[in-house]
Amino acid sequence: MEDIITLKNVFYSYYGKVPALKDISISVKKGEMLSIIGLNGSGKSTLLHIINALIFPDAGDILFEGNTITEKSLKEKSLGIQFRQRMGYIFQNSDAQLFCPTVIDELLFGPLQINLPPEAAQERAEQTLSYLGIGYLRDRPVYMLSGGEKKRVAIGSVLTMNPDILLVDEPLSSLDPKSQTFFIELLSELNKAGKTIVFTTHQLDLIDHLQPRVAVLSDEHSIIRTGTASEILNDEQLLISVNLIHEHTHQHGTVKHKHYHSHYVFHKH
Repeated sequence: MEDIITLKNVFYSYYGKVPALKDISISVKKGEMLSIIGLNGSGKSTLLHIINALIFPDAGDILFEGNTITEKSLKEKSLGIQFRQRMGYIFQNSDAQLFCPTVIDELLFGPLQINLPPEAAQERAEQTLSYLGIGYLRDRPVYMLSGGEKKRVAIGSVLTMNPDILLVDEPLSSLDPKSQTFFIELLSELNKAGKTIVFTTHQLDLIDHLQPRVAVLSDEHSIIRTGTASEILNDEQLLISVNLIHEHTHQHGTVKHKHYHSHYVFHKH
């Protein structure tokens, strides 16, 4: 498979003072699923923002299918339109993404912005409502939605654009167990359908479920290892070093037990 996204020696800092990413080099192949894992504050969201060209690095290069992505290059009409149409971003906080009056307006906004004919945009929006099982929300004001409903609408607003690449920040954040299961299955289906998916998480069970390739960010804001899901999940010392698992002590009567505790939502037996 060919590389669709490449980062070379990327550095980023906030206000030129607070380091957020240090010397990040990684490639994403077309059609693969990649997860960026690490604790809050390690730079996961910042890395997604850079991949999506919401912000630009202090140093280093971002390439999209071999084309260098900069503020200047995105102003070139052909590259800018291609990049924005083919890249979809799902924010951790759905409220940061939703701004139209009703659900159907949210799903229509993107296709109309890329000059899809109104009839085609309408058809695509209706199909997406059906696919996500949210047809009953069609005319509901966005502010009246639950957290799980907002997440589905946010996903729908991206899927109506039919992007090749999905960037997803903390997919399970603020979702109830039923919505979590739905989202996990959806990401798997989309990847099997050929979508390239890059997502961030600190929840190791999501890695176990989806089995992506994994890049591990340390609290020093650098990628310290990449590998398969099983390679990363079975490396206890690595996960301890980045604080994704830690020793937990509990007591039964007079007997104390120690074991490693991880950021799992679903218990494994």
